[in-house]
Amino acid sequence: MKKLVLVIVILVIGALGFFLFPSHKSNSTLVAYFSATGNTKGVAEQLATVIGADLFEIKPEQLYTTEDLNWRNDKSRAAIEMADKNSRPLITNKVEGMEKYKIVFIGFPIWWGREPSIIDTFVTSYDLSGKILIPFATSGSTPNTDEAVANLRLLAPNTSVPNGTRFPVDVSGEELKTWASEWLK
Repeated sequence: MKKLVLVIVILVIGALGFFLFPSHKSNSTLVAYFSATGNTKGVAEQLATVIGADLFEIKPEQLYTTEDLNWRNDKSRAAIEMADKNSRPLITNKVEGMEKYKIVFIGFPIWWGREPSIIDTFVTSYDLSGKILIPFATSGSTPNTDEAVANLRLLAPNTSVPNGTRFPVDVSGEELKTWASEWLK
């Protein structure tokens, strides 16, 4: 009988502690990313880990094939999408509870000097008013995110969009944490 009472007391104290002193606070930072080849995914996962943010992969309804990504073919899917600033490829998933996020790091590869059109779909799918939308990118050749930042500012006019950063795929977690700390104060 004493053991049963002891177990009940422990359970009650544990439950009270859970509700009175929650350590499961809602995270207000999101790392959302699109990655066609896995490079941006690696950076995004590492960023989310080192800053303790929620992670969301932007998944296209129709996956991109190698031929879709052939930048030398003017008729490839990516080339056609990037030539049309109004292109909005469909996304299969949505962020649940976007309203709880104050800071959204948004990662993508640089295509044709800017963000892929699917990022435009993502940004225009939510009310990002009052949030900070922080671009980061991967690219084998484009040195900066200037065109992407300018476009994101147009797509999300009531959102703070600071200058973005391009990272190499082998960026260290410490470098990402230092970079992100500017907004996580």
